[in-house]
Amino acid sequence: MAAAVAGSVLRGLLRRQLSAQIQPLLSFRAMSSAPEQPHASHSYETLKVSRVREKVFHVELNRPDKRNAMNTVFWREMVVCFNKIAQDSECHAVVVSGAGKLFSAGIDLMEMGSAFVMVEGEDTARKAWNLRKKIREYQESFTVLERCPKPVIAAVHGGCIGGGVDLISACDIRYCTQDAWFQVKEVDIGLAADVGTLQRLPRIIGNQSLVNELAFTARKMMAPEAESSGLVSRVFQDKQAMLEGAFELAADIAGKSPVAVQGTKVNLIYSRDHSVSEGLRYMVSNQAAALYP
Repeated sequence: MAAAVAGSVLRGLLRRQLSAQIQPLLSFRAMSSAPEQPHASHSYETLKVSRVREKVFHVELNRPDKRNAMNTVFWREMVVCFNKIAQDSECHAVVVSGAGKLFSAGIDLMEMGSAFVMVEGEDTARKAWNLRKKIREYQESFTVLERCPKPVIAAVHGGCIGGGVDLISACDIRYCTQDAWFQVKEVDIGLAADVGTLQRLPRIIGNQSLVNELAFTARKMMAPEAESSGLVSRVFQDKQAMLEGAFELAADIAGKSPVAVQGTKVNLIYSRDHSVSEGLRYMVSNQAAALYP
């Protein structure tokens, strides 16, 4: 009886897998040359969201005149945007890029600097408490990428500075152009990077000495070093080639079973932050739920 049930479950999984593999092949050719389609339910000041392939969304940082610097509106819109994407069954994978000449110049110091100075509070303790709350809100703006069950691919061209490194560190896959460079800039303005780089980058690169060097000196890491260190997995000649590569990868992922892909992402992140034995126990619960007929 148990063997019959197991066989039925496996046959069902194989049918779904085969269907998922065939369907993208039928639709990809029509979608590959199609222009980006703005997404009606996503309207933002600092982000541009479009559908670029079947089940693939493109989220573009859209303040090119400000070098995609991250202002107050941006931090709020990132949370709204990716919470929507997390719940959208029409999206199975996401590509994040920057409009204009570079990916992002990081925090908008002209706007955000005054926000930190003008933190509300009648005394030092209350000001510190409110500043702590604000920093937690900024951290959430990138943690939402990690918590989103859909794989997120960062496509970086030109400079990726300060908050830009925080952002891509929360993404699942990173591509860049050959002219891209990365800079943990915060130390140059008298701060420690406080929105995720110091927590995530060591796990991505796996070289604590290199992470320390980058964080202590704010030196630029160029594309070849980013690839050799494991920060990015592919380097492209130019932005257009990179975006096409990222869209193709996202389409490939989107063509797989969303249960399998999203379950894989959730388990990878959980296992990263827990022991092997804890990760295995967590996998048992997830896999049992996914395979239940």
